[in-house]
Amino acid sequence: MSSVGMLRRNARLRKEYLYRKSLEGKEKELYEKKRKIRQALEEGKPIPTELRREEAELRREVELEDDNTAVPRTHMDDEYANAGALQPKVLITTSRDPSSRLAQFAKELKLIFPNSQRLNRGGLVVGDLIESSRSHEFTDIIVVHEHRGEPDGMVVCHLPYGPTAYFGIHNTVLRHDIGDKKDVGTVSEAYPHLIFEGFTSKLGKRVSDILKHLFPAPKMETKRVMTFANMDDYVSFRHHTYEMPRGEDSITLTEKGPRFDMKLYQIKLGTLDQKHAENEYVLRSYINSAKRQKLQDDDDDDDGNAS
Repeated sequence: MSSVGMLRRNARLRKEYLYRKSLEGKEKELYEKKRKIRQALEEGKPIPTELRREEAELRREVELEDDNTAVPRTHMDDEYANAGALQPKVLITTSRDPSSRLAQFAKELKLIFPNSQRLNRGGLVVGDLIESSRSHEFTDIIVVHEHRGEPDGMVVCHLPYGPTAYFGIHNTVLRHDIGDKKDVGTVSEAYPHLIFEGFTSKLGKRVSDILKHLFPAPKMETKRVMTFANMDDYVSFRHHTYEMPRGEDSITLTEKGPRFDMKLYQIKLGTLDQKHAENEYVLRSYINSAKRQKLQDDDDDDDGNAS
């Protein structure tokens, strides 16, 4: 397919996605009406007055529904519609003119994500980066940034529609900082098991979905584990392998690195090149902490502190 044809196809797919997204409000309103009809029929109560004119049509639609069609689809379903059918293919790059430490961090990220490729950014602008990644059928782009030679940001952009999540990076420890080559060993290429701890709120599930779709499904016998542990909205990433020399009663963990902490500060409903994409979430530090969206529900946090 020519570049012009590819651009037209991407523009058409984007318009279709935005159109489906614009229908969500209407579908949600219709879903609420059918829910009230279904509830009245199950409980033997009168049909609500405001729905009596539409009762016959709503009853017919309720009778035709099954488990798959009863719940309305959202733009989130379209974003990862092919996640189970296609293996993730991740492109990793840096901001322009990276320091040696940021370049090394990008190399180690390539070891973390299976089926990933690292690209030297050079003078490539964001728009060209996105279009090139779409044409080469990448499912995600990860861009890492730095401040004074220290990695301080990571952007995860899902293709072709988004979302795009922006994270601050803190406390980065590269593999050679964890220990010498004998201690950390080589990195397995096996697809890892994933552990997500403390992502119980709606926002937390959204973030865990964005992160988990960067990884393909592992085999049961894989002894490689990656952990995303949330505490006070700081997500700690750890990479281990394990051995069981004397069965399940003796487990030996070996940290492979790198390790770092992430702080979510924005989710956009679009790709990295769309400056005016709608914000799904923005961290606002001046908002009362009781009203601020969190990655973990307060009830679960209290239970975790009590145990």
